Amino acid sequence: MSAEQSTAGRWSGRIDPEPDSLRWHQVVQPVESARTPGVALLGFACDEGVRRNQGRPGASGAPAAIRKALASLAWHREGPAFDAGDVACAGGALEAAQAQLAARIADLLAAGHFPVVLGGGHEVAFGSWQGLARHLAGHGTHPPRIGIVNFDAHFDLRDPAHAHSSGTPFAQIAQTCAARGWPFRYACLGVSRASNTRALFRRAAALDVLVREDREITPATLAEVGAALDRFLADCEHVYLTIDLDVLPAWEAPGVSAPAARGVPLALLEPLLERVRDSGKLRLADLAELNPEFDLDARTARVAARLVHLLTLNG
Repeated sequence: MSAEQSTAGRWSGRIDPEPDSLRWHQVVQPVESARTPGVALLGFACDEGVRRNQGRPGASGAPAAIRKALASLAWHREGPAFDAGDVACAGGALEAAQAQLAARIADLLAAGHFPVVLGGGHEVAFGSWQGLARHLAGHGTHPPRIGIVNFDAHFDLRDPAHAHSSGTPFAQIAQTCAARGWPFRYACLGVSRASNTRALFRRAAALDVLVREDREITPATLAEVGAALDRFLADCEHVYLTIDLDVLPAWEAPGVSAPAARGVPLALLEPLLERVRDSGKLRLADLAELNPEFDLDARTARVAARLVHLLTLNG
């Protein structure tokens, strides 16, 4: 069974004596103390999907590693930030953990928070999307147009008929959308052709996925990629952003399940993330695949913390 874990004792770090020098660890409060909505950090301590996908386990330690790296970053927000604890996967019960994650996200969204989920393997995506879908299902008279923006070296569109894993979440979402009569809107940016089979590229084409390969995201093409992303966002009512840290080059993100031989550098990734953040449609974000057991000098955890900082800078 999955379980929630306490937030006590998770936040500590450097304290500067001069005024106006707050850091994250001095501001984050337990979500139970929330009086107004804010950023809500929710851990997904799970690597069962990675294990099923024959990757190297260890991503269950990601929430703690990201919090540690985030704790001493400078605080620049105006609104509050809260720690909503962790959902853990015990005994290989992936589907139960995903269901609990979905329930927690739906509750946070109902309270007006902006949830940022700290994964976990990329199996987090199916739980994250289910939470947003649950929140939106009762609103409006038409199916919600949820856009999924995934920065990732992999499509994660493997056939879920064989097994649910970190490689199947977006195929599971597509199936769920089809069963509900909802549109499936998916953009996958940073894909490595060397790491995805022809079958996966065909499936992406059949699902009308917006695709940009890693080699297509360069300083010279950044404006075109950004424009394509803007067009995608314009056709969505709500946006779910998911960042698989293996989209980054191995030298920037060594601590992942599958390090990238090429990847998309952080300097090119950040401007695209800012477009999503500033769209006014972003409802939910998660970061996946940090594996602290292979993270040299906590490089990947530091990148993940910087991305949390970037995504939550407004407000």
